[in-house]
Amino acid sequence: MNKYYAIAYKLSTIKDGVKKFEEEATEQEPFVFISGFGTTIPGFEKEIEQLAEGDTFDFTLPCAEAYGEYVDARVITLDKNIFTVNGVFDANMIYVGAIIPLQNEDGMRFMGKVLEVNAENVKVDLNHPLAGCDLNFAGTVTACREATNEEITQMINRLSSGGCSGGCSGCGGGCNSGEGEGCGNCKH
Repeated sequence: MNKYYAIAYKLSTIKDGVKKFEEEATEQEPFVFISGFGTTIPGFEKEIEQLAEGDTFDFTLPCAEAYGEYVDARVITLDKNIFTVNGVFDANMIYVGAIIPLQNEDGMRFMGKVLEVNAENVKVDLNHPLAGCDLNFAGTVTACREATNEEITQMINRLSSGGCSGGCSGCGGGCNSGEGEGCGNCKH
C-alpha cells in the first residue's frame, strides 16, 4: 500500500559533533511524498512510515544511511572548453559556487558544484551537499493516508518522464532553505 505523507520538519546536519540547521519544511509548505517509490532517503521513509498523522518525531540518520561519506574522488577537474558556446566560455553560468547540470557518456544527468575556475579547467564537486553528515530530522506528520489512484498515477508519470519526483533533488516539497537544487524542494 502506498501512503501519502505531508511532513513539517527542521533538518540539521551533524558533522564532527557540530549541529547546523540546514532547512525547514513548514506546515504551510510541507514536504510531500508517497511511500514505496524510492523518492526519499530509505532511512527517512522507514522512520516516518511508523508514524500516524499528528505524531511528532526527532531522529538522526547516520551519514551512511543518508547521503554517504564525502568521497574525494568525486571532485573532478573538467576542461573549460566543454563549457563554451560558440567558442565563448559562459562565466555567467560557470562560477565558483554555481550548481550546474552535467551529463555523463551514458546520458545520466546529475548536478555538480563548481569549486574553482581557472584559465584552463573547472573543478566540480559531485558529492551530494550533505555527504559526510549525519542528518537530524525533527517535526510533525501533518498528513498520513492512503494515496489516491490519481496521486499514484501522477507520481509514476513524473518518475517515468524523468521529471521531478517529490523526493531528493526533485520538485514537490517545500523547503525554505533555497538549496533544493533548482526547484525549491528538500534534499531528502
